[in-house]
Amino acid sequence: MAVVETETHGQILVVRMNRPERLNALNTELRQSLAETWTMFRESKDLEVAILTGTGRGFCAGEDMKETLDHGVVGGKKLAIEDPFRTGKLEKPVIGAINGFAMGGGFMLVEATDLRVAVRSALFEISEAKRWLLGGYNHGHVANLPYPIAMEMALGFRFTAERFYELGFINRLTEPDDLMPTALEMAEHLLTLPPASRVNTVHMMRQMRPRVAPPMEELANALHEHGAKSDRIESRAAFSEKRKPNFKGWDNPEDRYNLPTIDAKTGAVKK
Repeated sequence: MAVVETETHGQILVVRMNRPERLNALNTELRQSLAETWTMFRESKDLEVAILTGTGRGFCAGEDMKETLDHGVVGGKKLAIEDPFRTGKLEKPVIGAINGFAMGGGFMLVEATDLRVAVRSALFEISEAKRWLLGGYNHGHVANLPYPIAMEMALGFRFTAERFYELGFINRLTEPDDLMPTALEMAEHLLTLPPASRVNTVHMMRQMRPRVAPPMEELANALHEHGAKSDRIESRAAFSEKRKPNFKGWDNPEDRYNLPTIDAKTGAVKK
């Protein structure tokens, strides 16, 4: 069974993640297959618009924590080829058809799409605060959402599709049977546009999205290291074993009071 299934509708490519028994969690095989599929789509002279969706109850559950625990290393293996969808080098538009759970890395796939249609029962979660030493600080900022909403996202609260639609993060809400027809209808509209207009407009809109300032990215990098790194594996082990985690917090308890900061004069991070 292929972990990524594809089908074409004229100039439209449907990309379907196909690990339903794992809610389409992103193991190395799936990540590699997606990278290959997006590379093919980018280089194709016949395909112009893509739709990304999942099989079963989940769109994508994010990191495959079973694989992480088996390898004992967080973050996943480096792929043999670059994934142009994840790196932002894919010039063609991608529509997200969110059929169910979109968690962690699965949410980040949704975030990378240009237009989004979701079933009303879909659930979203930015899981970084649960698995790393810093929550997903950038997601609400990139989505141009108000501070308290961005904070809620960063701290790992779940959002319904209905709420994200009200916040402007989702373009369309549908019933399950209407998900793919709605996504295909949106894709067909894109194909009515002059090709250069379609590509240029998508490129322009992507460039206008908010970005995290470099000093803040440096601060985030420092905060990712600020704490007991053993908690990263402990959080995954507790989730897998369905038990309460036993977190350490900090190797040095005083570190909780000595957070990295940005120097107001130099803009450099002080650790």
